[in-house]
Amino acid sequence: MKNIVKLLMFGILTLGVATSAQAICPLCTIAVGAGIGLAEWLGIDNTITGLWVGGFIVSLIVWTNTWLRSKNIKFFGDKLLVTVLYYLLIIAPLYPMGIMGNPLKTLWGIDKLLIGIIIGSISFYLGSVSYFYMKKHHNNRAYFPFQKVVMPIAPLIIFSIIFYFITK
Repeated sequence: MKNIVKLLMFGILTLGVATSAQAICPLCTIAVGAGIGLAEWLGIDNTITGLWVGGFIVSLIVWTNTWLRSKNIKFFGDKLLVTVLYYLLIIAPLYPMGIMGNPLKTLWGIDKLLIGIIIGSISFYLGSVSYFYMKKHHNNRAYFPFQKVVMPIAPLIIFSIIFYFITK
């Protein structure tokens, strides 16, 4: 459990101190939100739902940081504070509600939703960063239409398939 806490803290710190927060498009945010709703409606395993929750949290963090920057609101540790607050506001209420912390809903001894949130957050973030990296090295143009949507969402879909077979 200590390793997972360390991994979660590393992920939060990494996302919070990102030097460049490019806006993620509204379609990505809507797609992630729709994925969460669909997963719940279909009764999909918590690891898969957690992937989409993690992606959604990262999307909210990037949007909030971009909005703060557009309003010229800057203060020491603003990105880190936004990151920590979103994770706390979303994850903390899940324990008293019984959604997280159930010993019957674990994978590898760790809460399934938490595993999903960690992997989803990291993979969505890396997918977004990959898009901006690829665009920068292609004369500031996307390689294909809707690449800005596909790059962050594709890792979530891939991990959803992987976790489907792991938890089946």
